[in-house]
Amino acid sequence: MNYSLSDFDFDLPDALIAQTALPDRTASRLLHVDGERLLDRQFPDILEQLQAGDVLVFNDTRVLKARFFGVKETGGKVQLLVERILSNTEENRCVLVQMRASKAPLVGSKIRLADAFDVTVGERVGEFFTLHFPEDIFTLLDTYGRLPLPPYIEHDADDFDEHRYQTVYSRVPGAVAAPTAGLHFDEALLQRCRDKGITLAYVTLHVGAGTFQPVRTENLSEHVMHSEWYTVPQETVDLIRAAKAAGRQVVAVGTTSMRALESASQSGSLQAGSDDTCLFITPGYVFKTVDRLITNFHLPKSTLMMLVSAFAGYERVKQAYAHAIAQQYRFFSYGDAMLLTNTSGKDHA
Repeated sequence: MNYSLSDFDFDLPDALIAQTALPDRTASRLLHVDGERLLDRQFPDILEQLQAGDVLVFNDTRVLKARFFGVKETGGKVQLLVERILSNTEENRCVLVQMRASKAPLVGSKIRLADAFDVTVGERVGEFFTLHFPEDIFTLLDTYGRLPLPPYIEHDADDFDEHRYQTVYSRVPGAVAAPTAGLHFDEALLQRCRDKGITLAYVTLHVGAGTFQPVRTENLSEHVMHSEWYTVPQETVDLIRAAKAAGRQVVAVGTTSMRALESASQSGSLQAGSDDTCLFITPGYVFKTVDRLITNFHLPKSTLMMLVSAFAGYERVKQAYAHAIAQQYRFFSYGDAMLLTNTSGKDHA
């Protein structure tokens, strides 16, 4: 079946969009999509669904304080969101940003950010601008930037968000959005996984702001996927190969872990390395590495809705979302989770 954009739309009551995180990371609900059954569980029940020797793959990216307010030399105000760091050497400290301004700044002009330091405007790259920073980018972001919450969260980030909008295992700064499936794990639950003999492995994919952008073309083949940088370490490849050889399962924690693994599997088998990925997964794609997926509930018409539909079956995902809405699950980044099984290449449900 050929799918169009409207096939991935659904009506969601605003009241189900989670505006704040639960104080207890593991207090979320878990919708377990088990064949034809839809089982309402609590997130710590995930342990019952995992066996010794299974591999949980986490994305260890860390969210940058990537949002800035600034003033151009002309006095005009700007809002910036750092999309990615292009270079951070003494010779070239350059970032790619989304910019909101009444009038685009000129190349070579200065922008004062956070009333603290000046950046120089570089060339445009499509819809983005490049900016040159005067000092170490990570230090300036951490000192003066603001945590960028998703656009559907209606409050500015506070101290609670700065803690809760990071996974407990985040360690490689570079994302502008959290890998939100991982927000459900705390240190105690991770230890319970280890105690059961479940292997914990890591990839890095720096989530870009494009993850929140809706697809705007009804014909999905016309959509240009945003690019994100990832790395899959050799250690993770070895752990996954050993699990596969032993008949155990590879469980991606979040769509970003999934995209990293599948991007590194395009040769037919998982390979270690780093690269940019523009992998756009829609129904009909056959997954090469991942057996199960832990994920949150996604935006209508989003590339992530298409990815989970490709993974678990379009009709099955549609039924799961209808059930989640009827049972008042909490949606999006601070919301509840679901557990899906790979049916790609096996059925068309």
